[in-house]
Amino acid sequence: MPLPTTVPTRELVTIADSTIRIPDQDCLIHLQFRRFAGCPICNLHLRSFAVRHAEILAADVREVVVFHSSAAELRTYEGDLPFDLIADPSRTLYREFGIEAKPRALLDPRAWPTIIRGVTTATMAVLRKEKPAPPPKPEGGRLGLPGDFLIAPGGRVVASKLGRHADDQWSVDELLALVPSTEPQH
Repeated sequence: MPLPTTVPTRELVTIADSTIRIPDQDCLIHLQFRRFAGCPICNLHLRSFAVRHAEILAADVREVVVFHSSAAELRTYEGDLPFDLIADPSRTLYREFGIEAKPRALLDPRAWPTIIRGVTTATMAVLRKEKPAPPPKPEGGRLGLPGDFLIAPGGRVVASKLGRHADDQWSVDELLALVPSTEPQH
């Protein structure tokens, strides 16, 4: 299935029950597809974005993160993130954007170091009573590949990436490098 080159205007409801428009007429949207609420790998990745959220906003980018979990599950595990979180338990957006759920998401050895780091970090947070334990049987399952889309105000997809394993997504630096320059050319 070909990746979308443009995104039609739509309204999505966040887990905070607010409505957002994609594309946003005032800024770029970084539409991230992650796995399930409480996913240790996703949590590490999203915390790296949360730490640099002001820098991302200064680049005129709005983070919108989609999970294949329910809104209630997302509120339990991810509700403290400073981004717009979208629950898509039916995977409607996942299908539209070509995001797959394959065993290779976890079986690829390139993901293993982050899996170990994520599980260790999650375990420590549970032991310190900072976070609930990841769900033993996550809604929608454990499988899922990440996806990243940078969407311009008019709906054009500026850049995209479909992950080949569970830890194959843009870093903050990669995202910021993709933001079109607004400085005059000399």
